[in-house]
Amino acid sequence: MPDRPKLSIVVPFFNEEESIPALHAAIVAALEPLGLSFEMVFIDDGSRDRTFETAVEIARADARVRVVKFRRNYGQTPAMAAGIEQARGDVIVTMDGDLQNDPADIPLLLAKIEEGFDIVVGWRHERQDKLVSRKIPSRAANALIARVTGVPIHDNGCSLKAYRATLIKRIPLYSEMHRFIPAVAFIAGPRIAELKVRHHARRFGHSKYGLSRIYKVLLDLLTIKTVASFTSRPLTWFGMLSLPLVVAASVLAAAAIGGLADGGTLELPLAGSAVIFLMSAIILISAGAIAELVYKLGDVRELEFSSLTQRVRTRSLPLETGGQSC
Repeated sequence: MPDRPKLSIVVPFFNEEESIPALHAAIVAALEPLGLSFEMVFIDDGSRDRTFETAVEIARADARVRVVKFRRNYGQTPAMAAGIEQARGDVIVTMDGDLQNDPADIPLLLAKIEEGFDIVVGWRHERQDKLVSRKIPSRAANALIARVTGVPIHDNGCSLKAYRATLIKRIPLYSEMHRFIPAVAFIAGPRIAELKVRHHARRFGHSKYGLSRIYKVLLDLLTIKTVASFTSRPLTWFGMLSLPLVVAASVLAAAAIGGLADGGTLELPLAGSAVIFLMSAIILISAGAIAELVYKLGDVRELEFSSLTQRVRTRSLPLETGGQSC
């Protein structure tokens, strides 16, 4: 079995047959001068053109290339997750397959990793995309994500990122979660750096993303906030969500009872609405109680993240850990 490479480059492709040869050549040109062993993991995300055949031809000519094929299109995050699972390097770099990310920036990301950072996030500070459909929504989303998660990243959507394998392989990815990896990993207390990278205009094909992805990002952001802030105390989160319902139920019930006390009749719409709000609050609190039981008795808990945190190996007592040893 060949030796494990030090670096893995993970690239998902979807209908990018024209981009693959140029991207492969650019990655090789950027990494070979570094003198370190590396591999490329190309994921065909159910392409309908010759993306897979082109990737296989490159893999036959270059043993450092490995190809993963999906039977249908699952999306960028599942493709990245599959590539990360197959990657064998100590450091994993993800990037887009449309030639907009520049492989020449990879050595800069690796230099940051060598400085002791666990995640290095690319920042497309001079983004070459359409203003209305790409840039403005992206800036608004990044500002919202930074405010909600507390992780001040300028460009969560940039796929060009570098990770320590011991960290990224333990983070679950689904939906559009590849944008929120720094926020999810923040539970483990990693060192996160942001680096300005180049961004090129698309040379071939067309963008696979548009404004339709906004609602997915918003739903995922709610999930991330829940996981990052209330993993160990879900009842608190559900209790906070139920407070407005309890207040509304109290106000409506008081209005209904007040009308009855004045000698009038019971306002059934007010009373009925109060019951509905109160029952909704009870359902939320019950869900929180069930979540507490799942956390206490299940396998999903923040203790899994503690093993990812960087540790120091002392001279007197070697410390074995899932994280980095210094």
